[in-house]
Amino acid sequence: MGTRLGDWVDQRSGWRQSWTRTFLAKIPRLSWGHTLGAATLMAVVILVVTGILLTVYYVSSPSDAHQSVQYVTNVVPLGWLIRGLHHWAASALVVLAIAHLIRVIMHGAYKYPREFTWFSGIALLLLVFAFGLTGSLLPWDQRAYWATQVRIEVFATVPFVGDWLARFLQGGEEISGLTLSRFYAAHVWLLPLLLFGLVWMHLRLVTRHGISSAPDEEPRVRRRAWRR
Repeated sequence: MGTRLGDWVDQRSGWRQSWTRTFLAKIPRLSWGHTLGAATLMAVVILVVTGILLTVYYVSSPSDAHQSVQYVTNVVPLGWLIRGLHHWAASALVVLAIAHLIRVIMHGAYKYPREFTWFSGIALLLLVFAFGLTGSLLPWDQRAYWATQVRIEVFATVPFVGDWLARFLQGGEEISGLTLSRFYAAHVWLLPLLLFGLVWMHLRLVTRHGISSAPDEEPRVRRRAWRR
């Protein structure tokens, strides 16, 4: 019964081929550096789960944002743990993403045929920075306010469009409740949609082209594949 049901589903979805290509594909000899991509993905999963839990209590208004964060930290059962995981996973994500980028450069994994994998990875790294920018304001305390002010002033130095970009991010001439609303909407809705799409594309490309080996291993892997 199970086999016939599996055959029925496979004929309509092709899940067996996808399973084989994703989990049963032969890979080259790997090092600890190759785990950085999986570690980065795990940090993303932790951030998504804890972020969903935080939105249950967070209120994105200037009068209630800070109090709602304090409520999560001090009153909600295990709220301090959820917020702590979200905070430290965000920091770890930046470190892991940059370390993964360095590993890719050192191994030359951005070369043919993985150029699009590289492009999607760079887009994901920029998205990580965008998450950091929008999320840092949400606690709505003095530290969050002034840190965001400094970052927006950096954007204001961009040639030609700097002033417009700063006003767009702030929703006006200075940081206000509208800035908080814009950052919250981007952090919770817009950026996650882009993240899911880019992660899917990145993993799809990694599955298609395989995991790159170290430069001295790549020719031998290709020769073995050619002999088969």
